[in-house]
Amino acid sequence: MKKYTFIFIAVVLSAISSLHAQSFKLDTTLGYFVNQGVNVMAFADIYPEGHQSGVSLLMHGNRVATSGDLRFEPTPGQWQPTPRQKSRKMDIHTNKIEVTLSYPDSSKHLTGFNPIIYPDFVFNYTVNIQAQGDGFLVTVDLDRPVPDAFLGRLGFNFELFPGALFGKPWIMDSKQGIFPQHPNGPTLTQTGNVDITGKFNPKGRASLTQLSGNGKDYNPMRADQIYADPYATGHRLVVRPDDPYNKFTIESKGGELKLYDGRLNHNNGWFVVRTEVPAGLTKNAIQWLITPNVVKDWTYKPIIQTSQLGYHPEQPKVAILELDARDKAIHEVQLFRISDKGEELAATATPANWGKFLRYNYLKFDFSNIREEGLYQVHYGESVSSIFRIAKDVYDRGAWQPVLEYFLPVQMCHIRVNEKYRVWHDICHEDDALMAPVDFNHIDGYVQGPSTLTKYQPGEKVPGLNIGGWHDAGDFDLRIESQAGESYILTLAYEAFKVNYDATSIDQNRHVAEIHQPDGKNDILQQIENGALSVVGAYRSLGRLYRGIICNDLRQYVLLGDAGAMTDGIAGNDDDRWVFTEQNANRELTAAAQLAAVSRALKGFNDTLSVQALDAAKEIYKNTEVVIPEGVPPMFASYFKTAKIYAAAELFLTTNAKEYKDYLLSEQETIVKSIAMVGWYMARVEKALNDKKFSKAFKDALPAVKEQYEKQSAATPYGIPYNPSIWGAGWDIQEWGYKYYFLHNAYPEVFGAEPVYDALNFVLGCHPGTNTASFASGVGAKSATVGYGLNRADWSYIPGGVVSGTALIRPDFPELLEFPYLWQQVEYVLGGGSSHYMFLVLAAQQLTTNKY
Repeated sequence: MKKYTFIFIAVVLSAISSLHAQSFKLDTTLGYFVNQGVNVMAFADIYPEGHQSGVSLLMHGNRVATSGDLRFEPTPGQWQPTPRQKSRKMDIHTNKIEVTLSYPDSSKHLTGFNPIIYPDFVFNYTVNIQAQGDGFLVTVDLDRPVPDAFLGRLGFNFELFPGALFGKPWIMDSKQGIFPQHPNGPTLTQTGNVDITGKFNPKGRASLTQLSGNGKDYNPMRADQIYADPYATGHRLVVRPDDPYNKFTIESKGGELKLYDGRLNHNNGWFVVRTEVPAGLTKNAIQWLITPNVVKDWTYKPIIQTSQLGYHPEQPKVAILELDARDKAIHEVQLFRISDKGEELAATATPANWGKFLRYNYLKFDFSNIREEGLYQVHYGESVSSIFRIAKDVYDRGAWQPVLEYFLPVQMCHIRVNEKYRVWHDICHEDDALMAPVDFNHIDGYVQGPSTLTKYQPGEKVPGLNIGGWHDAGDFDLRIESQAGESYILTLAYEAFKVNYDATSIDQNRHVAEIHQPDGKNDILQQIENGALSVVGAYRSLGRLYRGIICNDLRQYVLLGDAGAMTDGIAGNDDDRWVFTEQNANRELTAAAQLAAVSRALKGFNDTLSVQALDAAKEIYKNTEVVIPEGVPPMFASYFKTAKIYAAAELFLTTNAKEYKDYLLSEQETIVKSIAMVGWYMARVEKALNDKKFSKAFKDALPAVKEQYEKQSAATPYGIPYNPSIWGAGWDIQEWGYKYYFLHNAYPEVFGAEPVYDALNFVLGCHPGTNTASFASGVGAKSATVGYGLNRADWSYIPGGVVSGTALIRPDFPELLEFPYLWQQVEYVLGGGSSHYMFLVLAAQQLTTNKY
């Protein structure tokens, strides 16, 4: 009897243990629910317009669904209303996360970086996410019933990542289907939310008419008026029934589930599962049980991260191994050399344990002692890296050159860009530009104050703006920081590395560029000139710098494809772009510094433009007053002076004038206090000032800068700071390495060269997450060949463009998806993205040649 009782108890305990192993538990330290290889995150992220918010589901190393929340549209885009999150509470005792939210978010209504139009319904609601055995229950409570006008409009949405679902199956009740490669009709129509707009922000300066269009043509703000008929409706949806690693089930305990294709009304949309909030209900208005399939004892497969391009024999070489945090065993790592005879073992070692970062554990394998040229691959258990080269000529071809050969020419504005049989885009924006309206909040951060600050009136044609410049990413606008900044970075590269490269012909008079058609002129100087033509031309026309030039309506802004299709090229009509101005001392003085440097590079190449750039820099420096806002503590006052110091530094390097030298010496205290900000460019000026007192004070402050860099380098296994906000941190890390180079170059006895290589290697593939692609499109064995550029609708890329890179899905999941519409991960940019990368490659080439 006792024997059978013991067996019964053992069986029960075993069953309980098995059940427990398959249950979700809220980990308050991590901030989300955990069940082996599956995580449920709830309202820990901050970017709903970028598919990063609400309830998110991560399964076995991949984010499969996200943005679970109440929305006013079946398939919203980035221009549709999002709620304001008010509180988030975790309760380990009830295994629950409770979030309170509300509509509208008045801070975004007709105002802000991208103004939003909120419909006329004010309410609060609560989303509860509670673990329930092997699944989790999502419940939504409202503080009031949905008015009749919004029935069918308000619902709980859950977005499914399309890039992983094309050609994959789903089952809704008794109906089955395959997720299609492209969206399919039929369509449904309804009255748009724009037509029932609330009055929530009297100070909002955006134009409702300008944002919403004429009501007849397509407009992203009105995209809720036409949407896809759902593929299926029911009460139980199974996604990926064929794949245990990605299978999950959604069961609605109330209203119907509807499966929509959000790409029909927004090209960048996702698949959406939705249940509408029913009439009269407030408590348990939505109840979903979501049950992911949990693969027992799954662990994250080790990822080996190396430079996709390779290494110079003389540079440091470190492979990073990314492991499941639960994987405590450390195995031997092997380096194989690949010859015509096959694989040959080149080295073995026990990798060093760096420790935990984000959600993973990291090991480091240093193989710097391997200098023999050849092809190599790192092995760790069953995991292998991409094949890479160790060679003296690793940076000599197809490394930095694609930035000059492809990316910068393709991004050129006011010009037709050809590549043999191919036309990248036709001549564009010949009708630039009309003066923007005053007291106006436009899109993408463009705001015009109460005056145009020029002699031109709103709507008046401003001459001299239809030449030069580059389109910023896929948005086609020309911002002052992207135009002057790009020319400046190219100038510093030209000066530091004596770049002389000719693979492209550029004819500004005929408005034609021919890729891989040399014209006997240095490409980097032609590109510096291209940026200066826009900035200086606008300055001479306006009598001041522009804030930027941008399209005047939202339909133009979301254009995919040929930039030449945005306007008709005929000046003075409704499709012309607008030019904005602003009072911004920091931006104006920064541009003055950049123009002063640009004038140096253009001397002897385009002397007229060189003189004009320098004249503009001098005038801006002279006329721009640094105003420290009232109430700013003295310890922060120096921040407002640094732009003036920056301008004086570059003007001094260009002119050697006493005026600028005297100003710099007079600001010695500010420079020393702000050395973390100004040190990188003052390192180029310090010796030229030839002042012993200043040099001593400056050099005495350098150890503190070194300590700061060392602290930042030690914070991650990659030797660089990784702190993404919304966009992936790749651009910031490149800028970090770019600025560090000048400190190393001036004071190599204080600043070693390793951070320059670390920043470059991060971009080239040594970064967190499963996707180890080089951020530089077309560079390396594996690279980002789906980019957010003008050709993103074709799931294509622009060689030499550098994407924003691995983003952080809060709180701890690094992600780089292959999807062309995630601007925060795969966007190209001007003013640093590609040019900083190019600079780092040139720096590595120089450092290895000089054998630091």
